[in-house]
Amino acid sequence: MATGNLGCVVVAVDGSEESMKALQWALDNLRLRPGGEEVEPGALVVLHVQSPPSIAAGLNPGPIPFGGPSEVDVPAFTAAIDAHQRRITQVNVKTHVVVGDPKEKICEVAANLKCDLLVMGCRAIGPIKRMFLGSVSNYCINHVGCPVVVIKDS
Repeated sequence: MATGNLGCVVVAVDGSEESMKALQWALDNLRLRPGGEEVEPGALVVLHVQSPPSIAAGLNPGPIPFGGPSEVDVPAFTAAIDAHQRRITQVNVKTHVVVGDPKEKICEVAANLKCDLLVMGCRAIGPIKRMFLGSVSNYCINHVGCPVVVIKDS
């Protein structure tokens, strides 16, 4: 699935194997156009949302895998993405780390960037966990204003 009409693609990652497969899928299958609205040409945005502290998490949500909130450079991701993209095209890669409810923040960032596509992984959590925790991918499919590609664990 190569396309040249995408100006901005957001790939939501959380460090899980499923989200890394989604990032790999985006790198292997998408081609970006050389310009999008309010985004530099051919932008691939790697987004991580860190959950805020909660009583249930003991006020410690765990480490933020890519550093603190805001736009940050993620050397391991950036190096892998840069190496891959040099082989196929010139693409601008940005990383964003924000704090908040992942499902809401992913939709918010996608809307703010006016992205053309959201790519994310899907964990196979059981129906009981899904009832209590909800599904981030399902929420995003129903609330984000752009097409969503969900890469399921195979």
